[in-house]
Amino acid sequence: MLDEIKKDAADRMAKSVESLRQEMTKIRTGRAHTSLLDHITVEYYGSQVPLNQVSNVGVEDSRTLTITPWEKDMVSVIEKAIMTSDLGLNPASAGTVIRVPLPPLTEERRKDMIRVVRHEAEGSRIAVRNIRRDAISDIKDLLKEKMIGKDDEHRGEDEIQVITDKHVAEIDQVLAEKESELMEI
Repeated sequence: MLDEIKKDAADRMAKSVESLRQEMTKIRTGRAHTSLLDHITVEYYGSQVPLNQVSNVGVEDSRTLTITPWEKDMVSVIEKAIMTSDLGLNPASAGTVIRVPLPPLTEERRKDMIRVVRHEAEGSRIAVRNIRRDAISDIKDLLKEKMIGKDDEHRGEDEIQVITDKHVAEIDQVLAEKESELMEI
């Protein structure tokens, strides 16, 4: 029973950390990388489809992404999807190729991004702590039902805390990496 609770908590905490990593890839640093457009979806024959399933997304240089749609009539749809996204980018099409220049980040914009990154990291820490709370609550329920003893309860809580500390440290590492990436010029 305790092992199941610990495994479930560890899995859920790992998902929280992975979710944070996904959010961090959306926050741009001024360098072009294809994962910047991963969350953009476009209308394709009546359904919403990820951009990378209707086109090739590549990096032309350090400040420019190129998108080559597989169908010529998708150019305007993709441009519109990028413009309406929360990234603040202005694509320019040249025939069937769409170029997305990334403007350089100002110092003020970098500080705003760092605030956003820290907020995301704090949200992940809160999620991890909530998972810890749920796991400890499950352990206490087992104790009430006399399925485990006091010693098992304390050992389980300590192990849950170790798992929590490990995942919070991972979140802090992801945050530190993203902050240093944002402050690079």
